[in-house]
Amino acid sequence: MSIATSIKSPLEELARFGPITLQKRLTKEQFIELSSRFPDLRMEREKNGKTTIMSPVKKGSGKREITVSGFLFMWHYQYKNGEIFSPSTGIELPNGAVKSPDCAWVSSERLASLPENADEDFLRVVPDFVAEVRSASDSVSKLKNKMADIWMANGVRLAWLIDSYKEKVWIYREGKEPEMIEGFSGKILNGENVMPGMVLPLDELKRK
Repeated sequence: MSIATSIKSPLEELARFGPITLQKRLTKEQFIELSSRFPDLRMEREKNGKTTIMSPVKKGSGKREITVSGFLFMWHYQYKNGEIFSPSTGIELPNGAVKSPDCAWVSSERLASLPENADEDFLRVVPDFVAEVRSASDSVSKLKNKMADIWMANGVRLAWLIDSYKEKVWIYREGKEPEMIEGFSGKILNGENVMPGMVLPLDELKRK
């Protein structure tokens, strides 16, 4: 029996109550089959096959995620460099993991390595930039590990970990220790030399 047909629709209901980590470690083929069977669920696979089904974010977290994506979209619309990707995009990393950041940007230079028929597959190129926005159920320490051990270790050039609950941001840069910014009032994040001209006012991410 295939992994997809052995799991029924209650899986989608259970995911509403919190992240689910599957007991069975999935091969890449099984993960693709499962994600195809349940396209509305957001899933991530570790390099060892450990698979987690993420729960939907709440109103405030969803708003903050789309705010970051919105400023990234406005920058991309102006500068026309590369492509941006949504939180539901599966990114297959060189170590075999499949991850989905809250938003990502890939430069034209990196996209050039993809074959012409790549649209119907996971994104098989490491983003230049990713952002993760903490939700209430997220562990800060786990998110920090994800930023360092997954994104930066696989070749991301610039990454932001945003915690609106504590009004803190950790900025990760290629080859450097992360920098922490505390307090959102009057402060901005910028794309530095990775995305020149990209600006995100942190006031827009304050909890109301």
